[in-house]
Amino acid sequence: MIKEKAQARREHLQKMRAEQQRKQRRAALLMWGTGGLIIVVLVGVVGFYLVKQAAETSLDAVSSTKYDAGQHVWKQVTYKETPPVGGEHNNYWQQCAIYDKPIHSEHAVHSLEHGAVWITYKPDLPKAQIDQLKEVASSTGQQDYMLMSPFPNLPSPIVVSSWGHSLKLTNPQDPKLGAFIKRYQNGPDTPEKGATCGGENAITTTSDQAPLPPEPTGQQQQAPTETISPTPSQSQK
Repeated sequence: MIKEKAQARREHLQKMRAEQQRKQRRAALLMWGTGGLIIVVLVGVVGFYLVKQAAETSLDAVSSTKYDAGQHVWKQVTYKETPPVGGEHNNYWQQCAIYDKPIHSEHAVHSLEHGAVWITYKPDLPKAQIDQLKEVASSTGQQDYMLMSPFPNLPSPIVVSSWGHSLKLTNPQDPKLGAFIKRYQNGPDTPEKGATCGGENAITTTSDQAPLPPEPTGQQQQAPTETISPTPSQSQK
């Protein structure tokens, strides 16, 4: 009788241990399953964010055209693109700055040759959007090689350009604007990387304030000096 009771207790203890082990396994499976689900969700969220960010900053829509550099002229130039992104340009470059009136394309293209990015916008763009563009153009680390001006008859509300490249935009808050500046401002396609976008030879007037400078004659016929620094004041970002 005593042996039977002892055996019954052992069997009861074994059942209790087995039940406890089953509960522990279920708890472990539940924990690992929940943890795995959380990891899958996190990976999915991060992946979605990265894909979304890549799509928002994609520069696949950039239009690119190859132009030879150094084509300095004194005449007015008819350009293929609106706004132009390269080709013949005036001997004087435009001072990199923000302008509230149109500037001569011939000067602006010379600035592009020096590594500038040119933000152009339709003259009737709402003031709030123009102010947003000005904020981008004047942000720290970008203004030294940044032009901004209205441009009549643009194919889009906003066009951002560099030497050989342009991108049409509709919203000044489009992340592609910053991505374009980061890639192309003083980028690898800059013909005269390190050349100044200012200085005493730079043009600071708008097109309504002054005509294109006439070709010098006699002893005055000398193009402005372009100094290229060995260390550009703005490196590629």
